[in-house]
Amino acid sequence: MAERKSVQTTQAHGAPEADAAPAAVIEQVLEDAGLEWESPADGTYVVTLPGTRKLSTTCSLVVGRHSLSVNAFVVRHPDENQAEVHRWLLERNTRMYGVSYAIDRLGDIYLAGRLPLTVVTPEGLDQLLGTVLENADGSFNTLLEMGFASAIRKEYEWRVSRGESTRNLDAFTRLTGPSEPS
Repeated sequence: MAERKSVQTTQAHGAPEADAAPAAVIEQVLEDAGLEWESPADGTYVVTLPGTRKLSTTCSLVVGRHSLSVNAFVVRHPDENQAEVHRWLLERNTRMYGVSYAIDRLGDIYLAGRLPLTVVTPEGLDQLLGTVLENADGSFNTLLEMGFASAIRKEYEWRVSRGESTRNLDAFTRLTGPSEPS
């Protein structure tokens, strides 16, 4: 389990700061959910969300003065079909709660959002983390197919030529053809 830092900050006169309440709620929700997390700084949380397609998604939550910022890496810059990938991301953005797909200066794909602190409730955080997980893990294979099809085919051919297992490429049989027992 990751080391956790307490978020008990006080103002000069000894009263808890405004972000102590959201921090306590976040910590309780993460503990109750059994998620691996750490707090590298007051009001900052790095959470590991377990996945099925993508093994895990690292999500950061930052409690600000008036808002909660959310950021999660999804996949690196697509090797191919960038316009198709970006269009797919923009179309998905219209149906998402609290976060949207974004790209950084390198073209890597993230989920990002900034929400009012009123979402920092057990129900609100559950919905927000569920949205992050669904849109990072749930869309992972689709994004790989669209943005890395040539690399997947090449990897498959390389493994078959060497008698290596292709089991972890089974999700991409649409690109590679049916795999033989490994």
